[in-house]
Amino acid sequence: MEHYMNALRSYADFSGRNRRKAFWMFYLINFLIALVLGVVDELMGVAVVGTIYSLALLIPQLSAGARRLHDTGRSGWWQLLWLVPIIGWIVLIVFLAQDSHEGENDFGPNPKELAAEPATV
Repeated sequence: MEHYMNALRSYADFSGRNRRKAFWMFYLINFLIALVLGVVDELMGVAVVGTIYSLALLIPQLSAGARRLHDTGRSGWWQLLWLVPIIGWIVLIVFLAQDSHEGENDFGPNPKELAAEPATV
């Protein structure tokens, strides 16, 4: 749940990098919440709650995706591949599942290496 809340806190922050685990945990929790809201919508007979939730999380999903692509050394504009059925989806999922680039890239320091550094006092 921590990764989900962190993604919501950086609501429209399209800069920086996002670790693979944080990105996929955000999407997993988001999927589960959307699934529950879909059941609620079905029981109510109106697709209102799920639609409002999806619209509210559109920007955080895009920003999390952009930061994840930054971590692999790609621009966030690669998310436009979602508009290309099947082939674009597969390519984008492969990009999102790749490991981080070592060290610093054009988008900032590697968050995996920052987490591994011992705290100095």
